[in-house]
Amino acid sequence: MAGTGHRNTTLAEQAQRLAAERPDDIAIRFCDGGTLTYARAWERGCALAQGLKQRGLEQGDTLSFQLPNGPEAVIVMMAAAIAGLVVNPIVPIYREKETRYILRHAATRVLFIPLSLRGFDYPAMVTNLRADCPDLQHVICTGGTPPPDAGFEAFEDVIDLGSATNITPAAVDPDDTKILLYTSGTTGDPKQVRHSHNTLAAALDNGVLGWALDEHDLMLMPSPVTHITGYVNGMEMPFFTATKSLLMTQWDVDLAIDLIETFGATACVSATPFLKELVDSCRAKGKHLPGFRLFACGGASVPPSLIQAAWDTLADCRAVRVYGSTEVPLVTVGYTAPEERQLAAETDGRIFNYDVRIVDDTDVDVEPGKEGEILARGPAMMLGYGDAEQNSQAFTADGYFRTGDIGRIHGADGIVITDRKKDIIIRGGENIAAREVEETLLASESVAEVAVVAVPHRRLGEGVAACIVPSAGCEVTMEMMNETLKSSGLAKQKWPQHISRYDTLPKTASGKVQKEILRQQLRDQGVQL
Repeated sequence: MAGTGHRNTTLAEQAQRLAAERPDDIAIRFCDGGTLTYARAWERGCALAQGLKQRGLEQGDTLSFQLPNGPEAVIVMMAAAIAGLVVNPIVPIYREKETRYILRHAATRVLFIPLSLRGFDYPAMVTNLRADCPDLQHVICTGGTPPPDAGFEAFEDVIDLGSATNITPAAVDPDDTKILLYTSGTTGDPKQVRHSHNTLAAALDNGVLGWALDEHDLMLMPSPVTHITGYVNGMEMPFFTATKSLLMTQWDVDLAIDLIETFGATACVSATPFLKELVDSCRAKGKHLPGFRLFACGGASVPPSLIQAAWDTLADCRAVRVYGSTEVPLVTVGYTAPEERQLAAETDGRIFNYDVRIVDDTDVDVEPGKEGEILARGPAMMLGYGDAEQNSQAFTADGYFRTGDIGRIHGADGIVITDRKKDIIIRGGENIAAREVEETLLASESVAEVAVVAVPHRRLGEGVAACIVPSAGCEVTMEMMNETLKSSGLAKQKWPQHISRYDTLPKTASGKVQKEILRQQLRDQGVQL
């Protein structure tokens, strides 16, 4: 659907124009009080792009970054756009296993990492995996001087301010691949999702138009800029729309309230647990945050009671449930009109700028109101996966994306999600592939069989539980399991926090583990993290 509902422009073109027309206007604020003007973003982006060109980077090469929500991430994004590089954000929680796979699969030429983030040593990790990444030529560190003899460079040393004004932005087709985003799938390894300049901008436009955001709005963004939500609504929004943004390096409810009150933030798009903490804290403090008008949340189940509580507690806020994925961002935008409060609470939002079908297992449309798999197609839909075999399974013959989610149409334009075909656990907005965790645990000789399932988590929506059949004569403890996971390099956020031991796992006649039975058993036992 290239060209349908698309802007047909690029970030570099937009940023260059704004730097000339409104150089001193603040584009992005940061939670530490720092700011980035249009002129500064363009100048620093050009300087970094020039420094990368001097190091042999060519248009079409892949640039990866594993950075927090800060000015360096914005400059890296800008430099990639100016130099015509394909950008690949990697979530900072990923460790050796995931990062190695992504760098190899994306054929990354240059990687940006922090020296340290929340106590983790990124240079040490990259040193361990670099030999397995033959395309990786340059590693650039933010936050200071990298370790000696590591072969890494400091961020500021790569920026060539002297020649920044002479650089000419690369000429790119807006329908070409702009970004590679890796998302957990039903297989162990992440899937590479490819978006173009046009499809990514269309994802941004869905929210801006659906929520009527304008120059009076300020987007508070605690979601990682390495996710499509944070990347689009946190970093790109001020260069494509009149709405500015305010980036948080990590969620802290007290800081969020302070930022909303100090800078007049009016909107936020983030995970369900953040909304709950905001509502609970405001209730406890007797605050109502007048002027804060929108909180769109998804990525995990959203209790209707939470939406109702937000409407009651926050003076002007319309909290809404939204639905989408990295592949088809923001299929719904929620219901925000006062008379739509019940719809906001009880549905997963209003379909906006997408064609949606609900089908049975044979791809036949079900009757209105009946459940089936959700198919979606629209201007913001990804170009496709990086692997051709995955694409053949992901799309219908007429170009609809198979979401793998089960739901029904509510009324004229609403969606209600009732289940997931994909075996994914959504922990605080992070997708965790059960199979990836299972394969890691099966590396232990103590584990004969394992099924990883979601269990309720008080704060994060869903947590990870491991249902394990120990090998004969072996005992499996949490400590032993954690040692296996630690040695594998799997991100800690994916580690199970609960173990249930079984003699046998419930299975179908064909031998498939019946995970719904396991989930129900854990619910009956009252397991909650």
